[in-house]
Amino acid sequence: EMLEFVDATNNMASVGGLENLKHWLAQRQDSWDAQALQFGLDPPKGVIILGVQGCGKSLCARAIGGEWNIPLVKFDTAAIYDKFIGETEKRIQRVFKVAEGLAPCVLWIDELEKVFAGSGPDSASADAGVSSRLLASFLSWMQDRKPAVFVAATCNNVTALPPELIRKGRFDELFFVDLPSAAERKQIFFIQLSRRKRNPVDYNLDRLAVAAKGFSGAEIESALQT
Repeated sequence: EMLEFVDATNNMASVGGLENLKHWLAQRQDSWDAQALQFGLDPPKGVIILGVQGCGKSLCARAIGGEWNIPLVKFDTAAIYDKFIGETEKRIQRVFKVAEGLAPCVLWIDELEKVFAGSGPDSASADAGVSSRLLASFLSWMQDRKPAVFVAATCNNVTALPPELIRKGRFDELFFVDLPSAAERKQIFFIQLSRRKRNPVDYNLDRLAVAAKGFSGAEIESALQT
């Protein structure tokens, strides 16, 4: 109930822009197979995708599983907290165990800061030390786990994350997602029009990109729906 299989048919081709993230993922495309392990390469641990709301953080996290063609499971952070002492810690250990059993896989954690910044659904019980014990369990697992579970975490506010969570050794990289540039807006229009069975060649994409200055990817998608 705390892990949900997510359809991983999308890949990074469905994401406009974010060339640095795409390049980073492409470089690690085959890091899961036996040859890479035999060569001495460790599989990547995970990334935090940070940035402006509506600019594709969750879309990126979803697309990683499709890009690497491995299962994608979403961690339901709201279901982890329990009012009974000790139960929350047992639940997160079960999450780790199930994820490891699915390896190689992508574990998607949406709004990471809400799990560990004391702003989770049961913040009162978190104040009793639950969130700090959760953080300790998560840090230990991120540092020491052996199975290939890649953690794709999204975050709206990096200042709310405990500093020990974002130091090297836990997550491999932190990527910032900003409002799209003109070239990226053009790319987003191309992708969204293609998804709607329209031929992008029939549209003046340069003009649309200029008109959409300051729009997020979600706002461009919404504009095409209306």
